[in-house]
Amino acid sequence: MSVKTTFYLQYGKRFLDCFLILLTAGFSIAIILLISAIYLLTCNWPLLFKQKRIGRGEKIFKMYKFRTLNGNDTMSLPERTFWLGKIMRATNLDELPQIWNVLKGDMSLIGPRPLPVEYLDYITPDQRKRHNLLPGISGLAQVTGKNSIFWQQKFDLDIQYLQQVSFTLDCAILIKTCILILAFKKDKSFYEHSLVHDKRK
Repeated sequence: MSVKTTFYLQYGKRFLDCFLILLTAGFSIAIILLISAIYLLTCNWPLLFKQKRIGRGEKIFKMYKFRTLNGNDTMSLPERTFWLGKIMRATNLDELPQIWNVLKGDMSLIGPRPLPVEYLDYITPDQRKRHNLLPGISGLAQVTGKNSIFWQQKFDLDIQYLQQVSFTLDCAILIKTCILILAFKKDKSFYEHSLVHDKRK
């Protein structure tokens, strides 16, 4: 499935991304600096979690988030959590550094969430169609039953977005994303490795 070329996809979507980031730059920078200071003052570093993700055309890029787990990967996930990481996840503020990914052109504000590279071994050819678009910080799947839908439904919603992407739809997703953030709702897909883990059983 190829994405139908429209003026919005060619020019408008990128313009909307950059316009909204520049419009909110002062507020975003202030929040990022405040969060960074808290991490440093509480000796919780490194600040950022970096991971290779699948982008448009299955190009691999490095995605950034504020770190929400300690660096000891020999411990279980519950043991690796710390209080600041829990707050970041609850408020979704851990996603803020992805603004840099959007400015670089690796991501968009709205689109299918970028998957870790190892998922390429487990997703179907139909599910891989989601890579015909830039991945997003938020997307249709993330604002549709955020805590109650399963992976197959999320992939289905990614394909639905691919077929229907428009300025109106992106604005609706942006508004609903803001509402969900203010409601402090976490996406159950935080433990993103779980799909791969389940597939290996």
